[in-house]
Amino acid sequence: MAAENYSVNNVQSFIITGFDHLQNQKLLGFLILLTYMLILLGNGINLCVISINRHLHKPMYILICNLAIVDIIFSSSCSTTMISVLLAEIKTVSYYSCISRTYFYHLGDITVCLALTLMAIDRLIAIRLPLRYHSIVTNSRTFLLISLTWLIGFAIMGVGISVIDSIPYCQPVIRYVFCDYPSMIRTACVNPEPYFFLPAMISLWLLCGQFPFILCTYAVLAYSVTRLSNNSNKKQMISTCSSHLIVLFSYYAPKLVSVLLTRIGVVLSLTDRNAVTIIASLVPSLINPTVYCTRTKEIRKRLADVFLHKRIVPNHLKAVS
Repeated sequence: MAAENYSVNNVQSFIITGFDHLQNQKLLGFLILLTYMLILLGNGINLCVISINRHLHKPMYILICNLAIVDIIFSSSCSTTMISVLLAEIKTVSYYSCISRTYFYHLGDITVCLALTLMAIDRLIAIRLPLRYHSIVTNSRTFLLISLTWLIGFAIMGVGISVIDSIPYCQPVIRYVFCDYPSMIRTACVNPEPYFFLPAMISLWLLCGQFPFILCTYAVLAYSVTRLSNNSNKKQMISTCSSHLIVLFSYYAPKLVSVLLTRIGVVLSLTDRNAVTIIASLVPSLINPTVYCTRTKEIRKRLADVFLHKRIVPNHLKAVS
């Protein structure tokens, strides 16, 4: 009977079973829902504050907006599935819905990394070449580089999705907590090892290419900041760079922990893997807007104006008055 229902290439939907063994599913579902709502609120505030304030239409704030959009896509692609399973008790996800969520989840994962790289380069130029910064880093060039990062993400995930859409599936059960590339590959009736070459190369690029590069840029920044004679400028640069570093490590820390534990021979259980995946998928997207709302002076000032009910005059009218 099972063979008849779940024959090769005849899977129309998947059943998410990663939470089945948990006792307090509703509590976890509520926490994920609350986290997701805070992610939408925080990133939405950043987008609104920056978009309506022409004074903030600068490369650094455009990059913050890009990161906010990526965070919303990244968290939405996984949170909606988990909330549906835990709170609505709807465990079934259609085949093409699962594929689309996989696409946007990994697209977000890749573009977050590239967004952090662009932000590191932006700060490096701002501190190392302050007099030439505004001629080198323009809004149009920033938009061009952001578009390039999205094109890279689209291209990589286009290859990944073509792979998982072409392999046969024998049974519809996904033992993980949402749809992603590894969970779908392990559901297929193929030897999964060859199919993990692509994600292994991407992880190698992110962890051994992008991450060391970003760390090197901040090492150069740290050296440059120590040589500044103006204490006010030094304090401002340290504050800005520390914000970026908090965001950087919130994204890479779960990935590095998972890789290091695997390398030293620690075998993670399915529950542990799911926990690391949830943390890696939600915590960075929650930390990012919090950091930029509280530690970026211009955004913090605009928020204070709103909450203290100060009259906000658009910048293009200030000159007139």
